[in-house]
Amino acid sequence: MSRRRPGLILIAMLAPSVVAHAQDPRTDSSQLAGRDSVPLGALQDSAVLRDPRGRELALLTAQSRLRQQNLTAERSPTLSLEGQAQYQSDVARIPITLPGGLKVPTPPHDTYDAHLAAGQRLYDPSIGARRAVEDAQLAESQARLRATLFPVRQNVSEVYFTALRAQSQLAELQAAITDLEAQLRVAIARVREGTALPSEEKTIRAELLKRRQSVAELSSSRRASMVVLADLTGQRLDSTTILLAPDLSIEVSRARGSLAELRARPEYEQFARARAVLEQQERAQGAKDRPRLSAFGRAGYGRPGLNPLSENFDSYWLAGLQIQWTPWTWGTTKRERELLALQRQIISAEEQQFTDNLRRSTEQDLASIVRLVVALTQDDQIIALREDIAAETRSRFNEGVVTSAEYVDRQTDVLSARIARALHRAELAQARARFLNTLGIEVP
Repeated sequence: MSRRRPGLILIAMLAPSVVAHAQDPRTDSSQLAGRDSVPLGALQDSAVLRDPRGRELALLTAQSRLRQQNLTAERSPTLSLEGQAQYQSDVARIPITLPGGLKVPTPPHDTYDAHLAAGQRLYDPSIGARRAVEDAQLAESQARLRATLFPVRQNVSEVYFTALRAQSQLAELQAAITDLEAQLRVAIARVREGTALPSEEKTIRAELLKRRQSVAELSSSRRASMVVLADLTGQRLDSTTILLAPDLSIEVSRARGSLAELRARPEYEQFARARAVLEQQERAQGAKDRPRLSAFGRAGYGRPGLNPLSENFDSYWLAGLQIQWTPWTWGTTKRERELLALQRQIISAEEQQFTDNLRRSTEQDLASIVRLVVALTQDDQIIALREDIAAETRSRFNEGVVTSAEYVDRQTDVLSARIARALHRAELAQARARFLNTLGIEVP
């Protein structure tokens, strides 16, 4: 037994250094530096571009262009062909006899007419006003679509941080497993030399199996999140892709300094565009009541022509100007303006409600940020204390003073503390990202 003691002591001396290397965050950083990583902001941009609704921007523009072309066509001359044949039961008669026995001819009961009519708008103030309304409605529709697409960013953020939390826990579990594997070798050697009971080895093996189950569960969760994230963004993401917790402290601090003036959310643009539509509609309503001037012409062939007393087929033409004006509308114009004014109040109320909701949401996010910053400071203190206790227990375990069960308990305490810190880091990054997203500020 004494001949095997040096090997046991060597394993016990190497185990702390293996654990320290496995748990050293600088080691993880150097490993991550050489692997593929994707920033959250880039994934959010990709998801917005990939969303099928993004094609609606071009479709809305195409619709508006067609409507504008129809408005332009109203300025062009209009041509129409018309034909008519009719028989009437009675016609106008002049019951007199002219000198010499001549009678005034009686128009025929059957009449025929075929003509080409042409018209040209010379002055119509409503066309320009309706064109301005169409431009404003296009801008409002596009702003509404951007507001509809904006929640996609938050969806990506939720999936991203779900995968990041699993990734952080996996890193801590792998480090803890490395530690247990080192101590398992110590326990195996002690059992082999007869200085420990087999339960010492079995206790560590059981804990290793338990933690490998946790690794499998977290790996499965991370893979599922990465599949969803890849589908949302159209990016190639796999198990080798590393997600990084963005440091958004500077952006959050800057946003908090101008919180009352921030109007970065696309919904605010939608509210502004909706007001612009109402303004143009009010102008169009006023233009509709102004006089309109048109030219018209007509050329045709029929019986009778322009002479109602003729019994012969004849060609004819006529031309002139036409003015249209409705100075009295029985208050409809006034009521239309009142409707538009009421709609402005509705938009203002909706904007105020939206602002209040944002304010309440940001208050919750800010409270979470403050809580997590404090929690991380305490996590560092807890981990330092737990590691000191674990180091002492490890030394006593190597000396055979404590059992493997007690050592596993202390090592589990360290693991729980480190996982809690990893989760708090991910939650802090998520709270900051959610705060910026709520305000409409893009995450880098």
